[in-house]
Amino acid sequence: MMCDARLWRPQLDAIDLPSSVADMTSADNIPDLARCVLAEAPDEFAAVGLSMGGILAFELWRQAPERITHLALLDTNPHADSAERQSMRVRQLEEVASGRLRQLAIESLKPAYLAQANRDDETLLDTILQMAMDLGDDVFRLQTLALKQRQDSVPTLATIDCPTAVICGSEDTLCPVFLHELMAHEIHAADLTIIEKCGHLSSLEQPADTNTALMRLFAH
Repeated sequence: MMCDARLWRPQLDAIDLPSSVADMTSADNIPDLARCVLAEAPDEFAAVGLSMGGILAFELWRQAPERITHLALLDTNPHADSAERQSMRVRQLEEVASGRLRQLAIESLKPAYLAQANRDDETLLDTILQMAMDLGDDVFRLQTLALKQRQDSVPTLATIDCPTAVICGSEDTLCPVFLHELMAHEIHAADLTIIEKCGHLSSLEQPADTNTALMRLFAH
């Protein structure tokens, strides 16, 4: 959520495979976002999603499993939004509507996104903040609504039969390790990787370990 291609820059630079970053800004619901991605994607492709991107990846699988060759689920959540989380999103929408997107982004950066060891990394913090501000209020509203009304993807897990990597930062407090243990257990032959000194943004916090896990997946 509120990230763009900069989230994947370390992977795009290091992994020598044809790739593109999906547009996550075109709709206010996950099914329509997935249809937009599928309309632009190759006939067959590997789907790699972090957080909201993982939630979108579940829907890509539901809509077009025959097109997905590999799946990587990073720091994500297969459950629908809880009532508490939905209420929090409503409050955040009100804050952003009153012009507080920057403040909301700053307040959530260190405690919610990053591992303890990464919370003073100014370059990383600036990247996260700049992505959010560049996307802006309208995208925040669209993505919040999409996440708020998403369906439960737990029943989908057992249907996934392509090579799958489940990757999580050991200090991810937004999408904790136990969620990834659930996904790895329910998805046939999934490979689980827990990355140390890493929070919610594994692709940026620990890019080398993330790249290793992805290349191990693509070798299948």
